[in-house]
Amino acid sequence: MNFELIVSIVLGFSLAAAAGFRIFIPLLVMSLSAHYGWFPVDENWQWVGSSAALWLLGIAAVIETFAYFIPWLDNLLDTVSVPLAGIAGTLLMVATMGDVNPAFTWALAIVAGGGAAAAISGTTGATRLTSTATTGGIANPVVATAEAGAATTISVASVFSPFIALIVVLILVVGIWRFIKKLRRS
Repeated sequence: MNFELIVSIVLGFSLAAAAGFRIFIPLLVMSLSAHYGWFPVDENWQWVGSSAALWLLGIAAVIETFAYFIPWLDNLLDTVSVPLAGIAGTLLMVATMGDVNPAFTWALAIVAGGGAAAAISGTTGATRLTSTATTGGIANPVVATAEAGAATTISVASVFSPFIALIVVLILVVGIWRFIKKLRRS
């Protein structure tokens, strides 16, 4: 395995994990990265760097981010976000893999990319549900802000330093898990 492939895998995994927090922010960051040539995407994914893709993903990211600040809508969005995050995570990983055997690419993308995104999305959904149950939804905007911040931080870090982004993902997942366990005890 060469170093470029390892970087592609870590980059794709980190972006996929960010999709677990917010679906469109990592897609937007990937689009910006492809548009400005910060990292290469697979030739079948060149369209993601187009101006039209930038606008559409930018608008979607803004709408998604603000929708999570509406108390009843945030829990509703969580019901559809897990499968959508899994799909986005898979696609993000495929887009970063480059010229690799398609069977390996898709298997890794589905298991690692889609799995990471779906797992994190499920965990954040559980966090919001716990927040709603324990605070009546008052703390949900704090959770929404933290999730948007995590998605943005991981996505940007993925582009410029995929290995640091991977470390941030691991720290955040452990932190979220501990937070949920603490809330459930109280």
